[in-house]
Order: sequence, then structure tokens, then C-alpha cells
Amino acid sequence: MTHAMSKGSNIPLPATAVRAVLQWTPGSGVPDVDASALLLAADGHVRSDEDFVFYNQPRHPSGLVRHLPKQRLADGLTDTIEADLGSLEAGVNRVVLAASADGGPFGLVRDLRLRLYDSAAADGAEPFAVFNVVAETGEETALICGELYRRGDRWKFRALGQGYDSGLVGLATEFGISVDDSEAPQAPEPTAPAPHSGGPGPGAPSPASGHASGPAPGPVPAQPVGGYGFPPPPPAPPTAPPAAPPAVPPQPATAPAYAAGARHDAQWAGRPQQPPVPPQQPAYGYPPHPAYGYPQHPQPVAPPPHQFQLPPQGPQFQRRR
Repeated sequence: MTHAMSKGSNIPLPATAVRAVLQWTPGSGVPDVDASALLLAADGHVRSDEDFVFYNQPRHPSGLVRHLPKQRLADGLTDTIEADLGSLEAGVNRVVLAASADGGPFGLVRDLRLRLYDSAAADGAEPFAVFNVVAETGEETALICGELYRRGDRWKFRALGQGYDSGLVGLATEFGISVDDSEAPQAPEPTAPAPHSGGPGPGAPSPASGHASGPAPGPVPAQPVGGYGFPPPPPAPPTAPPAAPPAVPPQPATAPAYAAGARHDAQWAGRPQQPPVPPQQPAYGYPPHPAYGYPQHPQPVAPPPHQFQLPPQGPQFQRRR
């Protein structure tokens, strides 16, 4: 027998292996719907991020809760969650069955309903519970359709229909899932408007910043400008590059001494010569030296010993008479 559930009602589960099928009618402008499940502890939060089963993490590490691929039926699309409640560890008190809309709010989704089946039942069997999920405001992008929860040693189902306008991310953080900022959707980068006449374009400098917001313009080639009323002069013809100087033959590392003297003579050839400096008399008390070109004076010849004479004496050495 199928139970038609209303919001807030609950029923005991006839089986512990449950298949929850979320179904809706697709169409133009209808958002896509994704089913998910959260395994909650007694404090109402997940024990780790692995307790969140959805399209990017379709299998719980225990293998007892799984997200199955979508299927297209004759009367709509389905997205399914399977849970083996009888084998779950005692730390899990609730399994929340949720849905998120991609491409718009749930107010645009038609004929949204949740159907519960016994996983061991044959294909084509009737569901034991059906809940028509209706959004309260129509602006919700995430819904808690219902929950499977423990009561002693048995499991029960409660129909909820509680909505969030923050999408799957807001639903996950509500139950303790840590969401990476890199996974959040990023706003598209603004595109530069097309240039228009009558004002500065996108590359014009901003009065506040004082610099151009676009790429810097390239250098403008200089153009000759004529006088007032006269055409500009023609451009100057291109000039040929200067000729390279003649190559100088390499010189030997050690030049002979005579080569240096020849270069010195050639450097000073044709220049007026300075007159020769006349020789000077030797200083007082020093004999002339033949190496300096001074005239040599004859040296006095000593007289024989028997003709020894005193040299002329000054007045201080003469006898007074």
C-alpha cells in the first residue's frame, strides 16, 4: 500500500534497505534537479565531509549510501539515492534526503515528488510512500525533501519540504560541511565597453587614478610640419651609413728599437730645431770634465825638487819690514 505523505507527517519503514527516487517533469526553462544525502550524528551535523553523498561524491566510504545516475522515464526525469539503513553504524542517527536546483529556483520545477521503494522489491513494484514536494516561496534553490531517522531499533521517514535560497553550498554548510572557496562559482570578469565618440575610450586616463586603464599607446613617428599656408617639406632622403675605417695591419708585440726611433724621427721631421745650448763654465772649485764638452785647461807642471818655491802668499803671510 502506498502512503501519500503530507508535510510534517511520518511513517515507519517496512524495510531497512530503501531506494529514494526524486522525480520531476523537464521542459524549456525548467532547472535541473540533483538528489543528495547527508549522514548526521546525534548533534545534527556530519562527522566528516565524507558523510555528504552527491553527484561529485556518489558513494559513502562504507558503501551503504549511494547516489545513482539519472534516468529518463516516459513521465519525467529521476535522480536516486539508495541507503542500507540496517547496516549503518550506530553513530549515524539520521539520513537527510535533499535536492538542489541548477539553473533557477524550485518555483520553476514542475511535478516534483519523492517516492520511497523497498530496495529488495522487484522492478515495477509500487512505492510504499509518495511525497509531493512544494516550495514554500518558490525562490528556494535547495530543499530538504525528507529524512530517515532512528527510533529505538527501527527506522522511520518524515516528510519535510524545508527550503534554502543559498543552493547546495548553503545546504552543505548548514550541516557542517566545509566548502572550499575555490569550488564556489566566480563572477565573470567585466568586459571593456566598445569605444564611442564624444568621450574618452576605455584606455583614457581616469581622473581618480591618474593613469590609463588600457594599454599604453606606441610611439608616434615625427612628421615634418610646414609653415602656415605652405605645404610641409619633403622628407629628407636616407643617408648612407659611414664607411668603415681601413683595417690596420696587426703590429708585432715587440717592435725593434730602431723602429721606435724611426717613428720618432718621422714625427718630428720638418719642425724647427732649437739652437744648441752653449757650454757653461764649471762651478767654482770643480775641474772641468771632458764628458760635458767643457774646454780643458793645462795643468801646471811641478818644478824639480831643488827649485822648490813657495806659492805666492797673500798679505797675511808676508813679513813686515
